[in-house]
Amino acid sequence: MAKRTRNESPERQALREMMAAYLKANPVHDGKEVNDVMREMMSVMLEGVLDGELEEELGYSKYDYKNKDTDNARNGYSPKTVHTSYGDMDLNIPRDRNGEFEPQAIKKYQNTLTQDMEEKIISMYAKGMTTGDIESHLNELYGIEVSDSTISRITDKILPIIKEWQERPLEEIYAVVYLDAIHFHVRTDGRIIKKAVYIALGIDMDGERDILGMYVGENESAKFWLSILNGLKNRGVRDILIACVDGLSGFPQAISAVFPETEIQHCIIHQIRNSTKFVSYKDIKALMADLKKVYTASTEDIALLELDTFAEIWDSKYPTISKSWREKWATLSTYFKYPEEIRKIIYTTNTVEGFNRQLRKVTKNKSVFPTDESLLKMLYLAAMDITRKWTGHRQDWGKIRAQLMIYFEERLKNIE
Repeated sequence: MAKRTRNESPERQALREMMAAYLKANPVHDGKEVNDVMREMMSVMLEGVLDGELEEELGYSKYDYKNKDTDNARNGYSPKTVHTSYGDMDLNIPRDRNGEFEPQAIKKYQNTLTQDMEEKIISMYAKGMTTGDIESHLNELYGIEVSDSTISRITDKILPIIKEWQERPLEEIYAVVYLDAIHFHVRTDGRIIKKAVYIALGIDMDGERDILGMYVGENESAKFWLSILNGLKNRGVRDILIACVDGLSGFPQAISAVFPETEIQHCIIHQIRNSTKFVSYKDIKALMADLKKVYTASTEDIALLELDTFAEIWDSKYPTISKSWREKWATLSTYFKYPEEIRKIIYTTNTVEGFNRQLRKVTKNKSVFPTDESLLKMLYLAAMDITRKWTGHRQDWGKIRAQLMIYFEERLKNIE
C-alpha cells in the first residue's frame, strides 16, 4: 500500500511531530481526554502569546537587560480563569510594574474566550433555560463554571440589538396587523408586578408575516397602544388596511387616531370567550350552537336576524350576551364585508395568539423575571427563534391580495 503523503508546510510538520511525541507519552482514550489536551495546549499557547505581547511592549526579552531601554519591567503574573469551549482554563497573565500593559489576546476584563461559548449561552437563554439550568448544563458538558452575572453580561450584549430592531424601518402598507398583549410577572422595586408585553404582528402586501414590535408596559391600556401605533407610523407605516384586536376598551379610538382609514375587526374568539364566561355548563352546548349561527352567517343581515333569534331564546337567562354583541357590532361585523379567504385571516387574532403560545412555552420555567430587560431579552431571542421557522406566505395569498386590491383600490393604487 502506498504511503500517504501530505502537502504540508515545515511548521505544520514540526507541529505534527511534536503532537505525536506528546500523545505517545500521554495517550488519549476518549473525547473527554481530547478536550483536556486541547485545553492544555490552548493555555500554553495563550500564555506564550501574552508573554510575547509584554516583551514587545517593554522592548526587551526576559533577562536581556543589556537591551533594556525603559523604566518599566516585568512584575510576575496574575492568575485568571477563562471560560472556553473546552472547559475552564487557568492562565497566568503577565504584569508590568507600571501597570501600563494592556493584553490583547485576552483583554483585561475578558473572561469568556470564544464567541462560540457566548453563542451557546445566548442560544440556551433563547430556549427558555434559567440561568441555573445554563450554569448546570455548561458545567456538566464542558466543566465550565459560569455565574449568574456572567450570563447576564453576555445576554445583555443583545440589548442594543433589540433597540435597533425596535426602531428599524417598516413597510409602508400592511394588509393586516394583529395587536395583542401577553402578561408576565416582573420584580419591580421589591414587588412582583404583572406587566403586559404589547405585540404587533403584521402581514405585508406580499403575504409575509413579521413581528413589528414587542414592548413592555405596566398594564394593557388604549393609551399605551396609542403610543405604539404612533411608533409604527414614525417607522414608516403609512397605512394598515385591517387591524385585528381584542376587546380592550378604547382600542378602536386609539387606532383611528393614528390610522383613520383602517378597518377594525374585533376578535370573534375573544368576544365568544367573554360572552360565555358565566354560562352554566348545563346551557353552554345549546347556547354555543345558537351563538355560532350569528358569527358563521353568510351575510351581516342574516347574522343580525340570528342575533335577534338568539336574544329571544337566551335573554331571559343571560341578557348581557346579546347586549354586548349589539354594543360592539360595528367592529365585530367588519369581516362580513369580505369573501371567505379574507374572513379567515381577520375574524380572530389567533395568528398572534399562536405566536404568544410559543412565547409561553419558552418562558414557562420563569415564574418571575428580575427586570423588564431580562423579560425583553428572553422574548426577543425566542421571537427570533420562532420567526426563523416561518416560511413564505399562505398558498392562497395571490387570491387574497387580488381581492384586497379591489376592496381597497384607492388606498392601494400606487402598489404594483
